[in-house]
Order: sequence, then structure tokens, then C-alpha cells
Amino acid sequence: MELDKYLDRIKNGEEDALRELYELIKNNIYSFALSILRNHDDAIDTLQETFINIYRNIDKYESKSKPLAWIYTITKNVAYSKIRSNKKTINIEEIEFVTHHNYDDKLLIETILKALSEEERKIVILHVVNGFKFHEIARILDLKLSTTLSKYNRAMKKLKLLLKEGEE
Repeated sequence: MELDKYLDRIKNGEEDALRELYELIKNNIYSFALSILRNHDDAIDTLQETFINIYRNIDKYESKSKPLAWIYTITKNVAYSKIRSNKKTINIEEIEFVTHHNYDDKLLIETILKALSEEERKIVILHVVNGFKFHEIARILDLKLSTTLSKYNRAMKKLKLLLKEGEE
């Protein structure tokens, strides 16, 4: 996979590889962090800390594993650590979006953040926005596959109901 090549280059000490990897996946990592934290500043901090941790822990990465799942696991751990250290109320109204998100993406993400539970948000964003398969999402979030599927289906029903109400 392409990401493995970047991680191998980072492991070999190529300074440009980390920057190139960052440019390639920063929006996906930011969206995932935002789905957990619901705060722009914390999501940006988590994005940065994720890449610091990638650099620090590159020797622990094995190329036979799924690179994006490994990176998302780092992101999840950093985000939860930030929640524990912040111990503050997160206000949805504070959310801002990276300039790379277009208006439709912003509306979709805002709708998801407001309508879904935290786990539902993470599952939907990982599947719909980032293209993860359900078994990968289950592994990233430490859930059973059946739980992941049922939460996804419940979330989609909520979103369909919201869309139907919006049309009326």
C-alpha cells in the first residue's frame, strides 16, 4: 500500500516522508479527531500529536499491518488522552473546519456531530468519509463487529429520519 511506503521512508530517516504523509492524510485524521473531540482546536492539536507519535513510534510499526488503521489507533488514543486531560465541556458551536472541506462536507459533518452519539459519529465518519470496512472500524474502536454494524445501522436510520424531516 502507498502509506506503507511513506512509513518505511520515515523509518529510514527520510525527513520529507513525514511531511508528505501529513499532506496526504491530514484531512482524514482531522475529521476523525473532530468526530471524537467536537472541538476544532483540540482536533488540530490531536492531528499534530498524531504525527509526532507516528515519528516517535515508527520502529513499532510492522509493514504487514494496516497502516491507516495503525494511524487511526494513534489518533484515537491521543484524542482520548486529550479528553482526559482537558476535562472540559465541548461546545458544538465552537467547531470550525479545515479550509479543504467544502460546504457540503461541513454540513454533513455538522449534522453527524449534532444528531449522533459519539460512537455512532466515529463509525459513520470512519466508514462513509474515510472508507474503512466495518471489521477495520471494529478493530480501531475496540468493538465487536456486530456492535459496529448495529450502531452504524442505527446511525443511518437517525440520519435518514433527519433528512426526511428536513425535506418536509
